[in-house]
Amino acid sequence: MAQSSPALLDSLDIVFLGTIGLGTIAWFARRQIAERIFGSKDEANNKGVGNGHAPAAPKRERNFVKVMQEQGRKVIFFYGSQTGTAEDYASRLAKECSQKYGVSCMTADIELYDLSYLDTVPEDYLVFFIMATYGEGEPTDNAVDFWELLTEEEPQFSEGDTLNNLRFVVFGLGNKTYEHYNEVARKVDKLLTKMGAKRIGERGEGDDDASLEEDFLAWQDNMWPAFCDALGVDESNASNGPRQAMYSVEELEGQEAVYVGELGENPKEGAKIVYDAKRPYNAPLVSRDLFVNTDRHCLHVDIDVSDSNLSYQTGDHIAIWPTNSDDEVMRLASILGLADKLDTSVMIKAIDSTASKQYPFPVPTTYRSIFRHYIDICAPASRQTLMSLVEYAPTEASKEVLRVLSKDKDEYRLKVGEAVRNLGEVLELAAGADARPGLFSTVPFDLIVESVSRLQPRYYSISSSSKESPKVIAATVVTLAYNPDPTPERTVYGVNTNYLWQIHAAKHNVDDGQRYPTYDLAGPRNALQGAKIPVHIRRSQFKLPRNPTVPVIMVGPGTGVAPFRGFVRERAAQKAEGKPVGPTLLFFGCRNSQQDFLYKEEWPELFATLGEESRLITAFSRETPQKVYVQHRLQEAGQELWGLLQKGAYIYVCGDAKNMARDVNQTFVNFAIEFGGQTEEKAHDYVKNLRSSGRYQEDVWS
Repeated sequence: MAQSSPALLDSLDIVFLGTIGLGTIAWFARRQIAERIFGSKDEANNKGVGNGHAPAAPKRERNFVKVMQEQGRKVIFFYGSQTGTAEDYASRLAKECSQKYGVSCMTADIELYDLSYLDTVPEDYLVFFIMATYGEGEPTDNAVDFWELLTEEEPQFSEGDTLNNLRFVVFGLGNKTYEHYNEVARKVDKLLTKMGAKRIGERGEGDDDASLEEDFLAWQDNMWPAFCDALGVDESNASNGPRQAMYSVEELEGQEAVYVGELGENPKEGAKIVYDAKRPYNAPLVSRDLFVNTDRHCLHVDIDVSDSNLSYQTGDHIAIWPTNSDDEVMRLASILGLADKLDTSVMIKAIDSTASKQYPFPVPTTYRSIFRHYIDICAPASRQTLMSLVEYAPTEASKEVLRVLSKDKDEYRLKVGEAVRNLGEVLELAAGADARPGLFSTVPFDLIVESVSRLQPRYYSISSSSKESPKVIAATVVTLAYNPDPTPERTVYGVNTNYLWQIHAAKHNVDDGQRYPTYDLAGPRNALQGAKIPVHIRRSQFKLPRNPTVPVIMVGPGTGVAPFRGFVRERAAQKAEGKPVGPTLLFFGCRNSQQDFLYKEEWPELFATLGEESRLITAFSRETPQKVYVQHRLQEAGQELWGLLQKGAYIYVCGDAKNMARDVNQTFVNFAIEFGGQTEEKAHDYVKNLRSSGRYQEDVWS
C-alpha cells in the first residue's frame, strides 16, 4: 500500500492540473462557449421583426473597430446609461462632433460591442466613454460586461494586455450625495490609463444633485479644443451653419400596423416571450392607501408577476414604466400645432443609414403615442434644447425669451431648472401674451424627437420578501405633488406616482376633492385595462447577510422603510421556520404616528415573532416641540449599536441621501470616537471599512 501511494498522488496531480488547464481555457473562451450553447445576445435580439417594420436583422458585428473602419468613423461615443441621460449626452456630443467639427462618428450602447477590441483601435481614432454610476459605485446594467473586463485581475484584450494605442475621453454622471461619487468614470479613467491608454483632455464629472446639465456644458468648453488638437481639426473652421436633422419624419396615410405605446417589439407568432427591461410585463396591480387623516397619499402596491418569467430577490428594485398625463400631452401638442393630428401615423428614422440606432422608439407610431408613451415631455427643458429652438421662434419677443434662457445660467435656473418647467411650459412662457395653439408649429418635429429624452422607467425598492411572496412584488409609493419655490402658484406632479394614484382612485372610486392630472389608464390597445402596469426587475446589491444570525441595524424614515419591510418579513419567516435569527433593529421615522406611520399594523406581530432582541424604534418629528428624527434615536441607542457592531452587525440605510444618510453616517463615525476610543480620522476609516466590506449598505436617493 505504501508503494502505491506515490502513483495515486501522481494521477491525482495530473487530473487536478488538467482540470485547471481546461478551466483556464474555458475562462478565456467563455464568450464563445456561451454563444455556442445559448446563442449570442445579438442573435436573441435580432430574432423576429425589428420594431415591427423591418425584416430580421443580420447578426450584429461585435467588433466595433471593424464597424468604424467599414463605415469610415474616426470617433465612437460609448454610453453606459441607466435612465437614458448618458445616452442622450452621447448623442448630443456625436451630433456636435459630426456637424460642427466635420468628424465622422457614431454612438454605441456599450453592451452591444466587444470591448476586448480596444487594443486594436488605430492611434488616430478617439473613443469616448460617457458613463453613469448608480447605487454603491456600480456600473449601469448595460455596462456590466465592460466593467467586468476592465476590473479583472489581469484583463485580456484581443491581442494582449496593454492599450498603448488607445486615446480616450471620459465623462461621468453621478451624484455627490452618494458615497461613491462617479466611481465608474473614475475607475474607467484610472484602469485605462494604467494599461497604457492616453486620456485626451480632463475627465468630466457631472453632479446630478447640483446641475448635471451645467457640469456637462462647462466640461465641453475645454474638451472640444483638446479634441480638435488630438484629431488635427482646425477649431477656427468649426461650422456654425444651419442645423442638420438627425431624423426624417414621414406622415403616413392608411397605415394599419402601428405601435400605439407598446414598449417592446411585436413578438413573432408562437415565439416564447421573455419579459425584461426591453419588454416589460403588464402586471395586475392591487393597491391600498397607507396614509390616514391627511390629504397626502402613499400607496402600497402588490404587483402580480405569476404569469411571467420575472423573479426577484429581497432587496431588489422594481421598475415601473410610466405614462405621461394627457394634460401635458395636449399642452405640448397644442403649442406645436399637432393637437388635430395626434392620431396621424408617422415613421421616424435616422437619416444616417449606418447609425447604430435607426429608430428612436417603436415605429411606425402616432404623435399621441410619442407624447404619451415614448418621450419624457414632463422633464425640465435643457438649455441646449432651448438654444436649438431660438431660430424657430415665431416672434422676436419669443425668440428673445428663449435666447436669454439658453444663455443666462441664473435666468435658466430660476425659470426652468428650479421651477421644473417642461418644454411645453417653457414654450408657453416664451409665447407670453401671444400664446395660442400652433404658435410654435414652426419647430420641426424631428428636433423635438432629437431633443427630448426617451421616457424611462421609475425604480422603487421592493418592500416584500421573495421567500414569503415570490410572485407578488410589493412597492411603497408616495404621491408626489409640490409647488416650486420660484413659482409657488404652480403645482408640479410626479409623473409615475400620480399615474399610480389615478389607477388606485379609479379602481376604488376615490375622490378626495384635489385636482390631479388625467391619464389614459387603459393603455395601448387596452392592454392595461383592469389596473395593470408595465414592469421589470432590476437587481440590487442591497441584500441581507447570508447568515441570518448576524445582527442587522436598519435606518429607514418615510418610504425609506420599504426594503426593510421585506427584510423584516424575510427574517420573521426564517424565525417561524425554527431557524436562529440575530437581533433585528429597525429605526423608522415619519411626521405623525396617526397619519403616516407606514405598516403600523404589521410591525407588532413581526417583531413578536423575531423575539425580544429585535425591535422597532420610532421617531415622530411633528409630535414634540423639538423635532425628533431617526438620527436622534440612533444616538440614544449608541452604546447598544456599538456593541452589535463588535459582533459583526450590518448597517442598512434607505431614504434621503442629501441630509438623512449623511447624518446617519456621521452618527456611526461618532460612535467609533465615543465608544471605540478612536481618533476622528480612524473613526472615518472604520466606517469606510464597513462600507468596503459590505457591512454598511445604502439604498438612497436625492
